[in-house]
Amino acid sequence: MPHRLRRSIARRYSPESRRKLKAVVSGAFVTAAVRRSRLALLTLLCRSRTEAAGAVVVWADGRARIALREQHLAPHVARAGNLSRVTAALESSGIDYFCVRGQERHSTIVAVPAGERQQAVDSLRRLCQEVPGYLVCRGAGGARVLPAHRERAWRAAAKAPALGLFWFHAEPGDQLVLGPEHACEIEFWEPEDGMLQAPRRNAVTDSVPVDEPMVRSSVAAFTTPAGHRPQGRSTATVRTRKAFTALLPGDIDFPVDAVYTWVDGSDPLWLRRRAAASSEGLHEEAANAGRYADHDELRYSLRSLSMHAPWIRNIYLVTDDQTPPWLDTDQPGIQVVSHRDIFSRPEFLPTFNSHAIESQLHHISGLSEHFLYFNDDVFLGSEVLPEDFFLANGLSKFFPSPALVPLGPRADQDPPVSLAGKNNRAIVQERFGRLLVQKMRHVPHALRRTVLDEIEEDFPEQHRMTAGTRFRGPDDLAVTSSLYHYYAFHTQRALPSELTYAYIDVSLPNSANRLDQLLLKRDKKVFCLNDTCSTESDYDRCNRLLKSFLDVYFPVPSRFEKHAGA
Repeated sequence: MPHRLRRSIARRYSPESRRKLKAVVSGAFVTAAVRRSRLALLTLLCRSRTEAAGAVVVWADGRARIALREQHLAPHVARAGNLSRVTAALESSGIDYFCVRGQERHSTIVAVPAGERQQAVDSLRRLCQEVPGYLVCRGAGGARVLPAHRERAWRAAAKAPALGLFWFHAEPGDQLVLGPEHACEIEFWEPEDGMLQAPRRNAVTDSVPVDEPMVRSSVAAFTTPAGHRPQGRSTATVRTRKAFTALLPGDIDFPVDAVYTWVDGSDPLWLRRRAAASSEGLHEEAANAGRYADHDELRYSLRSLSMHAPWIRNIYLVTDDQTPPWLDTDQPGIQVVSHRDIFSRPEFLPTFNSHAIESQLHHISGLSEHFLYFNDDVFLGSEVLPEDFFLANGLSKFFPSPALVPLGPRADQDPPVSLAGKNNRAIVQERFGRLLVQKMRHVPHALRRTVLDEIEEDFPEQHRMTAGTRFRGPDDLAVTSSLYHYYAFHTQRALPSELTYAYIDVSLPNSANRLDQLLLKRDKKVFCLNDTCSTESDYDRCNRLLKSFLDVYFPVPSRFEKHAGA
């Protein structure tokens, strides 16, 4: 327990009270009430420091920590804040730093000549006195996080080849706190024969000339993927060497867009159109109201995109002339697209068949060659890169599922998803002589417009039948979610890959426990929260479950929400 805290407790409380308070501020496993007590005590003790820095006290990594408020918090925002503070402090002290591109694409590294180490450390210590920061000290026992205002923190880091310096960042509701995983690492490069030698490997070079001129590059160049910059971010720059600004063979610099399909199943006008189209005689899943239920997933999926894929260029929302009331369509980078704008045959509308709508996505005007297709129940659970979905040479990636398409011919009792899988299999088998057996995971589908154009040209009759079926039917193709991937693979334009992933059917009894685990670990790049079998009577239960989970997982509004930027 810190000495100041012991003195504060001794002055104010009896021995019995002191014993209880000591238990409150010690120990690793605490209840919510204990956390609140610890936070209150630390806030009192740190009030002058937090007020001066505009900071707050939050609960993070099992302890009470001082954090900086960030209205639009995201991992790349935390990294940019850490990098900007470190480089500004070094520049103000006249230190000859340069930014380095690390082997890990999400790492943030600043190099300092070893001869200027003490001057750099002094500068960073002064910075941490003004804005309370933390050091990551790595040793044989692993990494430790130490408050940077403590002398022992700097003693522990004195001989380390690199220092990790960061500030905790919290969004206004304190439900999301980002910390040491986004630290800015300061390396000390040793001079040798006119060169500065790196203390460890990076993505570009082991050494640079001592007297090579510096260049300036944007902060975003070192906090987001190469060739991609978040919309509306700072134009601040940092010093670097020319080699670290080059595109590498594996870097993706072509634009990548995102496409969503969305429906508001409670819209009276849409319900009247659906009733007029009649769903009698269809398979239960094709006409199930749960298929069209809106649990506000789109809002949170867009939040996940803003937080974990800031490199997306434009987002296209494909709807039946519907727009979510909360969506700010005046924001740059998002556009609502009507079915009427992408269906080449107007007589096929209105349609209530997702297979039909998906077959027309490549007709979106202005859509990039490479794009990701999202269902609104698919979310990014952690940061992703363009390279997770494409190769730099343009090939797309796909993600086979262990779930299998049933063997045998089509049958009347087959659900629409199996029928579409069997129809896809017939095409693949006839064209390429291969037996399609695996389904695809419910993830963002990496697609290319030219390949989708080619599929439409190569299989015109099947494609037309899919587009013209108003509800899911026995002749449907699943173009974007399956057929594209197998077709592109066999024509050497796609390859199988993997993502950390979870699929949760929220209508099942164990879904609440699985959501708790997902929230606790936050270890999946992608997850799908599907509602496959719900009836209208299940809607309220599923809605409460999803809403409470998504509010906590994605508390930061995206810029596409009205009033989010206020």
